Formats: sequence, structure tokens, C-alpha cells
Amino acid sequence: METILSLHRGELPLLVSLPHDGSLIPPELAARMQPAARSAPDTDWFVSRLYGFAREMGASVLVPVYSRYVVDLNRPPDDTSLYPGQNTTGLCPAVRFDGEPVYLPGQAPSADEIAARVRTYWQPYHEALQAELARLRQAHGRVVLWEGHSIRAEVPFLFEGRLPDLNLGTAAGASCGAATQARLEAVLAGQDRYSHVVNGRFKGGYITRHYGQPADGVEAIQLELAQTTYMDDAQRDYQPQRAAALQPLLRRLLGAALG
Repeated sequence: METILSLHRGELPLLVSLPHDGSLIPPELAARMQPAARSAPDTDWFVSRLYGFAREMGASVLVPVYSRYVVDLNRPPDDTSLYPGQNTTGLCPAVRFDGEPVYLPGQAPSADEIAARVRTYWQPYHEALQAELARLRQAHGRVVLWEGHSIRAEVPFLFEGRLPDLNLGTAAGASCGAATQARLEAVLAGQDRYSHVVNGRFKGGYITRHYGQPADGVEAIQLELAQTTYMDDAQRDYQPQRAAALQPLLRRLLGAALG
């Protein structure tokens, strides 16, 4: 069977999901895309490398192989907009983050093709996510789902100006308990290296909103990082020194989420 994701099972009640880390595009699909889209420019580059320490902590880590251009694992399967009235991209994106088209003229996927991609790529990721959450909740009674994301610091098509370094999202407080959010906010407030915002432009995507059910023992938190915090986003180059400076703060945030 084709490998479309990897799951590392840990023992902490913590699952780190990295749904936009994948960058692979099947050749037959890439041939239908604009040349600028074939390198999957809107990938959350290197987030699995950045969060490598989470495995050492004992967390479970779920990572896809394929690009969000194949199917966006953090969108609802019916493609309902998560940010009504704002520019965004869809379940099988037709536009890039720069507002330019993903596909060559006449090559965008049909409704049937989108449904097939959901079955082939989207559903297995969510089945793995659900099963791991269930395993950890059964073992611990409570589980934290941490959604790790990153994006270029300046994307005029999606937001004005420059994005804060750390963008914490809890679906406006609905996807985790108040005490958990307070601990996370205290960690952010206790450092002065990085700018931050809570429930700003990025409040949490489908995974955070759908699976974050605090009353049922699942708390979900999304962290959208400005890529400049750990890489050169213009050259698409991982910067180990920047990453090493950021990782202790990420570790503290995961610890605060666990409580």
C-alpha cells in the first residue's frame, strides 16, 4: 500500500499533528499545474524537523507525505470556509497564497476528482488522527492535540502587514479549557524574544475546531509560526540557529498544554 503518512506513537497524552508538512505532488498532477505551483510553495516547510524534539519528549507525531495542493488535510471535507469574508484557499486549492492559480487553464480538479482525493488522502489522515487520539485518551483520560503550522511572515493575499511570530489559536477559546489557554498565554507573555497573538488572524483550522472537545477530554491548540522564526522564508532554507533559539519556547508551550 502506498505510504501517505507517518505516525510515531508516543506515551505522553500529546499528539502533534503537522498536516501541511507534506510536499510531494504526484507527477501526473504536477503536469497539470502552473510551473510555480509544482514545487509546493505553500508548504509548512521543515515543521517536522522543528518539532523533532517532541518525539524525545514522548509525544505522538503525525505527518503526511503529500502536499496541501493534493488535498488540504486541515479543511472540512465539504470545503466550508473557515474564515468567511476573508481570502483563503480551499480543500483542493485552486489558488496559491500569492493569489495566483495553482492549475493550468482547464486543468483544475472536478468535483469527482476532489471526492476521490478526499477518500485517498484526507480520510486516512483523519482516521489515523482519530485512532491515536482515542488510544491516548483511553490511556490517560485526557489528551492534547497540538496543531503545528507555519507560513511566510508576509502574505498580502491572506492578511495585511507582517504576521506576529507566534499565532496561537484555540477557536476563540472553544477548543481547549480556560486553564490550559491561561497557561499557554502565560508562557507567551513571559518571553520577549518573539511577538505573539492569541486567536488573531489564525484561530485554528478544521482539525483544531473539529477535534477540540474539552468536555470530552480532547483539548486542541494550533500554533501558526511565522517561518522567519526558524528559516529563511525567501530562500526556503532551514536555519538551525534560529530553530535552536525557538525550540525551548515550543517545548515550554507543549509542557503548558499538558499542564
